This record gives sequence, structure tokens and C-alpha cells, in this order.
Amino acid sequence: MKYLIVGLGNIGPEYHETRHNIGFMAVDALAKTAGATFNDGRYGFTATISVKGRQLVLLKPSTFMNLSGNAVRYWMQKENIPLENVLIVVDDLALPFGTLRLKGKGSDAGHNGLKHIAATLGTQNYARLRFGIGNDFPRGGQIDFVLGHFTDEDWKTMDERLKTAGEIIKSFCLAGIDITMNQFNKK
Repeated sequence: MKYLIVGLGNIGPEYHETRHNIGFMAVDALAKTAGATFNDGRYGFTATISVKGRQLVLLKPSTFMNLSGNAVRYWMQKENIPLENVLIVVDDLALPFGTLRLKGKGSDAGHNGLKHIAATLGTQNYARLRFGIGNDFPRGGQIDFVLGHFTDEDWKTMDERLKTAGEIIKSFCLAGIDITMNQFNKK
């Protein structure tokens, strides 16, 4: 069984470890624990890890957030991965920092990366792991906030939150979405 785990973010040093790049950070952490390294490929950087006989293709799109669907579609086709084995890891303003929510489908909630993925794939019925980044910004300050860096307070629990995100990703691949949502969405 093969899975495509897509961490959303933007490439380039100016976006490194910004709130909008939490998807990159989650797949980076998962690759690091498995001792895997990312290779530069078409539409993104990929690493492959094995979890109990399941092959996980980790993807960090190089298309920039607003064109993420191009990378997702390409790697699904290249690796012959069905939609039900795709998981998108994405930042979410509606959730407090560090809150993790797995969903089997849903709206893009104004997120341009999810919007482009849905438009490209022709459906919103794909799994996503929403990583809360909070929403402590003044009216009109959303763009600066999501492209800004995490606070010192956020960093105190970052490693633990990224580790939990990795556990959710692995459980999604091993136990399926329903069991994983029941186990982790209550936390």
C-alpha cells in the first residue's frame, strides 16, 4: 500500500518556519524520525519512508501554496496513488496553535492551497490534517500573520505537536481515517 502525504508550504528561505509552512515542518519532522532525506523532483521535494509495510511518499510542493494542486495531481499519477490514500497537512487559522484535526473531506475554508487542490482534483473529498496556527492578528493582518514566524511560546510545544502530527499521519496509513479521527480528534 502506498500513500501520498503532502505538507503544504512555500519554498524559499523567507518562508522557512513561518506559520503557513507548518505542513512542510510536519513532513520534515516525520522524515527526520525515519532517517529519510528529501530529493528535489518535478513539482516538489519528496522522501519515501516505510511504516509497517506501508510506503509513504512525503511531498513538499515547490509550486508555491496557490498552485499546490499541480504537485498533488502529478505525484498521485506518477506514484499511482488513489485519492483515498492522499493526506494533505495544512495550516489552519480557525484552530488554536497546536490543535490537530483530521478530516476526510471539507471546504477549503479560504485556504488557497486547499482551494487549488480541490479545483485541480475536481473534488473536496480528500483527507486533510489541519494544524492550528491560531489567529491572533488585527483586522486585515491575516497575510502578515500566516507568513510570520511562530512565537517563543509556540516553540515550547512545537516538537511535541509535530511528533503528534507524525503519529496521526502514520495512524491514517495503518488504521484508516475513521479510527484515527476517533483516536486523535478528541485530544
